[in-house]
Amino acid sequence: MKTPIRLLLLFLLLIGCNADHRLIFEPYTISENACPECPNISIEIPKALEQSKLTETINTALEEELISLLAFDDEIEATSILEAIQSFKKGYEELNKLYPDETAGWEAKIRGVVSFEDKNTITIALNSYLFTGGAHGYTTRNFLNFDKRKGKEIENWELFKDQEHFKNFAEAKFRMQEDIPTNNPINSTGFMFEQDEFYLPENIGFTEKGLVLLYNQYEVASYADGAIELVLPYDEVKKYLTKKVKS
Repeated sequence: MKTPIRLLLLFLLLIGCNADHRLIFEPYTISENACPECPNISIEIPKALEQSKLTETINTALEEELISLLAFDDEIEATSILEAIQSFKKGYEELNKLYPDETAGWEAKIRGVVSFEDKNTITIALNSYLFTGGAHGYTTRNFLNFDKRKGKEIENWELFKDQEHFKNFAEAKFRMQEDIPTNNPINSTGFMFEQDEFYLPENIGFTEKGLVLLYNQYEVASYADGAIELVLPYDEVKKYLTKKVKS
């Protein structure tokens, strides 16, 4: 009788593993460093393998983000990742011709990871570091959220039942985290919100720890302050979200 029980347990385990409906990805990688003077380019992003509207949406969105990050030459209208890489290289070459003794080697490092996935939603975090001269490089993280049932990318305003209501909640949490007195202006401790008013960041994403509100470098603080991140636990934000989140 033990064998049927083991088979039943295995069957139940397989059903449980399938319950999450997780997508299948493979790494898409590009590494280029042809010479000491050439730009150092390293890319690793997840590529969705299944044939569906959702996977096409994810792969297209990631490609568009990479093109936006790497396209530097106005004369090349990049429509693919490889064309964007050529644009990045040409941008360096043209600057190096003008300032051969001053141009340091350019660098682009981009990594994409699935930061969250349940049956309704999947989020990919795209981490990038770009150096195109100057005193320092620029580090960013961009969140891409997708509706798995509809096969579409989710805009930030679509995440919330009432965005203004959520903004008020987020501001209270932000002030608490950053020790900004409730009755003082939001910039009273050194932040640089436009018009001295709190607003939600462009980058909002789901992670295993909670909903992340991310202000990249320069958005609301100085470069030295780095990125400003506010992590809100799901049990605190679920009433504001349009979708149920399985944390």
